[in-house]
Amino acid sequence: MSITLTRLPKLHKVSIAFISVIITITLFSLPDFDDLTRNQPKLEVGKIYPLEMTNEFLQSKAPSKNWLQWQLHTIQSGESASVLFSRIGLPAKLLHQLITSDTDIKTQLSRLRPGDILNFGFNQNDQLIELIRPLSAYQSFHIYKQGDVFTSKIESKNIDIQYNYTQAIITSNFWNAASNSGLTPNQIMSLAGIFGWDIDFALDLRAGDHFEVLYEDRFIEGRNIGQGNIISAVFTSQGSTFKAILNPKDGNYYDEDGRAMKKAFLRSPIDFRRVTSNFNPTRRHPVTGKIVAHRGTDYAAPVGTPIWAAGDGVVEKSGYNQFNGNYVFIRHSNTYITKYLHMKKRSVNTGQRVKQGDTVGTLGGTGRVTGPHLHYEFLVNGIHKNPRTVNLPQSKSLTGQDKSNFIALAQQNLAQLKRYNHLLIAKE
Repeated sequence: MSITLTRLPKLHKVSIAFISVIITITLFSLPDFDDLTRNQPKLEVGKIYPLEMTNEFLQSKAPSKNWLQWQLHTIQSGESASVLFSRIGLPAKLLHQLITSDTDIKTQLSRLRPGDILNFGFNQNDQLIELIRPLSAYQSFHIYKQGDVFTSKIESKNIDIQYNYTQAIITSNFWNAASNSGLTPNQIMSLAGIFGWDIDFALDLRAGDHFEVLYEDRFIEGRNIGQGNIISAVFTSQGSTFKAILNPKDGNYYDEDGRAMKKAFLRSPIDFRRVTSNFNPTRRHPVTGKIVAHRGTDYAAPVGTPIWAAGDGVVEKSGYNQFNGNYVFIRHSNTYITKYLHMKKRSVNTGQRVKQGDTVGTLGGTGRVTGPHLHYEFLVNGIHKNPRTVNLPQSKSLTGQDKSNFIALAQQNLAQLKRYNHLLIAKE
């Protein structure tokens, strides 16, 4: 090897410093420069001189073998782990080794569904060293080879939470207003669920009602992975305002005074939909034409729509007759009974215990009706009450120090929601 010395033009001090850094970095592995130049003749510019290099410098180190070649495979319809391994040319013996090394590996590889992704990592000898199954945007199941066996663990990425705010005034219906405000379908249903013990979303909402929502935006490594929990919300319907704040300690929602939003009964036993007739004690019967008491509420929805138990209780009667069609009566205590009429089919039996939200049947048009709908009745001590306005018993609310801590948090979150509202108004 030889080098040629070339005279450099006059450079700025910064440039010279920069060059010296480059030289230092480039020659870091050479022997000491003084050792190289000691007892050497004076070098002349423009002349070529041989340069002897040590064997240690000339013999390049072998590249690191700590690398993997990755192959991404998607589970196809009807495929199991064994079918996938066969399709991509991996031996059944390897799959047996995987599932017998670790119980969690066996569980994960037995739960594969079409569309799931497996990422195989092979070394330079085409041996499987690592296998990754993404579980969500922030979690993945990792399999590692250690010696002759495989081990596994779930790895999670840090999720950064930021708060976001939206509000809307209802003009046509709640769903459109919420969707146009930027809420996801899951958040819309969550919002309806939070206030579903105070507002019948099928009957109570009017044009001009409005809501405000403070919710989570979730980020991983700066990338938005979707919206999260509703932190606090205010809903005003027909002049009444309801406030709900998430308690992170138990995951439930309470009002600003620590009273549980959840009540013993749902206001509506069905997803909010179009309603054919309201609560009306002097309503004309659609079949006979006679004015008779219509002690309940009718909900129109597609045939087959699930009907929920409004509260916990025991099925007092599940049967059929020519007037009620398929019907279910639920006794919730010595005080409360709910009735569900004209169902297409019943999903519970007499004497069966049910929980709030359990499906008791599906909407239909059996019995004396002019069209498919659910007729729902709410009785208190044997007297029919309007389920939309009757006072409902509360679930357990916060007490003691838990209540004090929550009220402080609620005031903070509601104040933050108010600040967002003021900022939005200021921008307009």
